[in-house]
Amino acid sequence: MATTFDVLYLGAGPGGYVSAIRAAQLGLTVGVVEKDKPGGVCVNIGCIPTKALLHSAEVANLLRHAKDLGVTTGEVATDYGVAMKRSRRIAEQNSKGVEFLFKKHKIELVRGTGTLLPGKKIAVKTPEGGAVELTATKAVVIGTGSRPKDLPQIGLTIDRQTMISSDEALFLEAAPKSLAIVGAGAVGCEFADVFNAFGSQVTLLEVLPRVLPVEDAEMSDVVAKAFKKRGIAVFAGAQIQKVEKGTGGVAITFAAGGKAQTVTVEKVLIATGRAPNTEKIGLEAAGVKLTDRGFIKVDATLQTTAPGIYAIGDVAGPPLLAHKGSREGMVAAEAIAGRTPHPIDYTGVPGATYCHPEVASIGLTEERCKEQGLEYVVGRFPFSANGRARTAGETDGLVKIIRGRKYGEILGAHVAGPHATELIHELAVARANEYTVEEIELAIHAHPTLSEAVAEAALDAMGRVIHI
Repeated sequence: MATTFDVLYLGAGPGGYVSAIRAAQLGLTVGVVEKDKPGGVCVNIGCIPTKALLHSAEVANLLRHAKDLGVTTGEVATDYGVAMKRSRRIAEQNSKGVEFLFKKHKIELVRGTGTLLPGKKIAVKTPEGGAVELTATKAVVIGTGSRPKDLPQIGLTIDRQTMISSDEALFLEAAPKSLAIVGAGAVGCEFADVFNAFGSQVTLLEVLPRVLPVEDAEMSDVVAKAFKKRGIAVFAGAQIQKVEKGTGGVAITFAAGGKAQTVTVEKVLIATGRAPNTEKIGLEAAGVKLTDRGFIKVDATLQTTAPGIYAIGDVAGPPLLAHKGSREGMVAAEAIAGRTPHPIDYTGVPGATYCHPEVASIGLTEERCKEQGLEYVVGRFPFSANGRARTAGETDGLVKIIRGRKYGEILGAHVAGPHATELIHELAVARANEYTVEEIELAIHAHPTLSEAVAEAALDAMGRVIHI
């Protein structure tokens, strides 16, 4: 095994492995240190297995209403353990795919726990108990990711048994009879969707005034209404007052809507955000400084306060999204190779939540436009008026486009409804290329498609909507 490389990566998540491949494409020799499976949280215990479970949930819910489509089935029975094992197989397949890509690009994968040393070096403790020191001649890139946070100050401490994080939820052999999910961001809403479909009685608690609080308020409202219709107990503005473990499960007392109530559940899923993995990796020894919020301080090319050391992905700050980390990885690789990469527009990072209905967004919410004093016009088009959505029986939600009043630029775009996480990319490409709402409408959208709702929302923003 080689011990000297042009570039060394600490972490093989969606930031690290993508950056490593790009660096290899640019002719650099690359080594990657990873203590677990390649692919990081996203591939192994995040995006990929979660979306596999969400697909299982979607199929279960579709079958329950198959009679409405003229298809008769027997009683629908679900088995979370089977769905979980399928999700694990998919995650394993993706992880092995990363290893294949490393071999294809002649990237050295060094398995073990890495610690930064001064002088662009990484000390690695191997799984067998050995040690090796690696050296980078050009740069070291930190991509150690993040982990779930808990809230011990109010009695919510992850114990991996009755109080679990998304990590443990992905390995359960059976869905709990009852489950409280604390935190209604993307992770909380996605798991509420999954466990509701697999028969759990789900209570969703969010301290902020609405579910999916970072999304546009209208999109949050679509999800909250759909969840309540499916029997999920949704409490926004919920202040947790007491948490007690007992033989009968966990009792959570909370105040919402002006009254206190207690719910007793078999398990609690804590989905209150993530913390960057910056501890015990040698940052101080390497001269790498943190921001006030505990993320690694970086410049526009992702270089840290230590020359020749870069940081990408979750450790480099929000948004904590895999695709944001991947783009940062490519920018860092190009900078290290001596190129001048296109700067990242962080307002152009799409948000995507894969519950049903899906929610996706890019740019500013209407609330942010008001806060910034921008002059804008909103165009909306409901899926209830879209022919393709009607044929699929998926009419919840809408497309919402916020255009600048004077020039017609896309200040923000939001979709709640079927395949929202795919539809948003028409608007992402438009926004990245500075297309106006008028230019979106000039593109002829095939009929009947869900994408017509995007074109109609653009028309509505210009006061010319056709089908409502």
